[in-house]
Amino acid sequence: MTTMNTAPDLIERRAPVASSTWNAETRTFEVVFSTGAAVPRFDMRGPYIEVLAIDGFRDAEGAPFLDAHRRDSLDDVLGAVQSARVVGGEARAIVKLSRRNPKAERLAGELEDGSQFGVSVGYTVDEWKETTDAKTGARTKTALRWTVHEISAVPVPADRLASTRNDNSMPTTAATHPENTPGTPDTVPATPETAATERAAVTTENRADINQQIRAMAQPLGLERTWVDQQIDAGRSVEEARRSALDEMIRRGQQGSVQSHRIEIGNDYTDPDFRARTLGEALYARINRAHNPGEAAREYASLSIADMARDCLRLRGVASTGLTPGKLMERALHSTSDFPLILGDATGRTMRESYRVAGSALKMIGRQVNHSDFRERHRLQLSEGPELEKVGESGEIKAGTLAEARETYKLATYAKRVGISRQILVNDDLGAFADIGRRMGQGAAGTEASLLVALLTQNAGAGPKMSDGKALFHADHANLGDGYTPWETAEPGFVSALSAARLAMRRQVGLQGQPSAITPKYLVVPSEGETEGEKALADITAASVADANPFASKLQLVVEPRLVDPLAWYVAADTAEVDGLEWSYLEGEEGPQIDTRSGWEIEGLEVKVRLDFGAGFVDWRGWHRNPGDA
Repeated sequence: MTTMNTAPDLIERRAPVASSTWNAETRTFEVVFSTGAAVPRFDMRGPYIEVLAIDGFRDAEGAPFLDAHRRDSLDDVLGAVQSARVVGGEARAIVKLSRRNPKAERLAGELEDGSQFGVSVGYTVDEWKETTDAKTGARTKTALRWTVHEISAVPVPADRLASTRNDNSMPTTAATHPENTPGTPDTVPATPETAATERAAVTTENRADINQQIRAMAQPLGLERTWVDQQIDAGRSVEEARRSALDEMIRRGQQGSVQSHRIEIGNDYTDPDFRARTLGEALYARINRAHNPGEAAREYASLSIADMARDCLRLRGVASTGLTPGKLMERALHSTSDFPLILGDATGRTMRESYRVAGSALKMIGRQVNHSDFRERHRLQLSEGPELEKVGESGEIKAGTLAEARETYKLATYAKRVGISRQILVNDDLGAFADIGRRMGQGAAGTEASLLVALLTQNAGAGPKMSDGKALFHADHANLGDGYTPWETAEPGFVSALSAARLAMRRQVGLQGQPSAITPKYLVVPSEGETEGEKALADITAASVADANPFASKLQLVVEPRLVDPLAWYVAADTAEVDGLEWSYLEGEEGPQIDTRSGWEIEGLEVKVRLDFGAGFVDWRGWHRNPGDA
């Protein structure tokens, strides 16, 4: 079931206000959250009138009292419902305001001054009854049983009579607002007599206010400005305009032209996904003390794993009194969906942080381009644009062409399943719990790094085969050095080898032979070459020009410990200048993804980590290899 936020108000007409029901000592007041008023709505079949049976609500006690249905943070929770009942055909509730919420304090001041505001209810419908008018075809859907999830203070309610209640509130005139009975719409058939009465009442009211109400009803229903003008020009009352709007919706529904409207709702604390994110973040905040949890999670940051299990059981109506810690975990894992999601969220946060820290050094040299599926991808390598030619006196402009090469690679799926034992959960062992997430994150990062290194060094170090049938590093590609290992010979020789690599990249040409003039940016070395690489790129004060380091601060050192050849090293260009290494994830699932379920093969929680990843080289000109074996 989906929590239904009531639609924007069609009519607003309040009774004269007497003394407020606000009690400053107890911080309580009474609201009318439903009168059974008829509210126009849409569904897949078109427009209909929705009516809430007054005596059909349940579970209102304990529901949060919100600011205009917002649920983004605890600041939006103004208080809570203490009790609810049906009185005189109205659903009423006693609300207690929070003492520490600034928004609640402002509302308390308004109530103290005798102000009145609208009230709206968020609910799910458990049982419907639908009827259809034989003459007009108009549908009415009555919610016979409905569950209250929250009550909100709103500026404009859908039920025009739903508002804060006053002790001596005067009834509205019978001609305009007949008294509602439970489950009965508050609209009455339009007759010449009632229309005349309503028009007479209009003359005694503020015409500007009525016009404003008519404009307010048009917007959520998608009624055009011309319709609004017609109602105002005719001097119609709000009730007449309301019936006209209903007739227009029925007409559109019969024509199949009903407009759809988007209704946005805030976070629902009864939603398993939202609770999982909130409590999962709270658990992660206990694991990582440096993490600053959001407002929603901060409330639960002190809960143990057992406390969260008990809270999930309570929300699902499962008794937990008297359960041993082991039985509590077992029941929470197998009888609720929330608890595994909460544990999975906390594990995922720990995993992603570890994954981020342990990322592959080669990824920074490549470009990320995500894919929408697992099919093989063809990446076109275009030549540089042809040089422009002088136009002769005849004005003829010669046609140019672009050459292309096609490189391919595709995604693959990598996964592993691990278990979090029931003992870890019972013991509230955050260290062991976090260690599992960290290791999974490190494993995912290590998988990516190993795949990238394997791609770079396949074919005995020559790299993958390109679309021209030659390896990535090949003499014909002018990106293979003569073989010089700086950490085993004299340092000046390394400068010469770097200079040769830079020159080779500068002299690279495109597919049609145009100069590319590529600038190297990275020096990639194995662990064995880290120290000498730092020396080669060090910025030192030279005594003479001959002693100056030409590569000082010119290249960025990248150390990849997974490079197994201790002698070979590489120079790479920025992918913003020329294509080179390209890596990708499945669209919408960047990095490792986590799924959880209650363990059957193990006593506890099973966690599955999945990674959809692929990589390939789309151009050879952005990389240069020195085999280092000469």
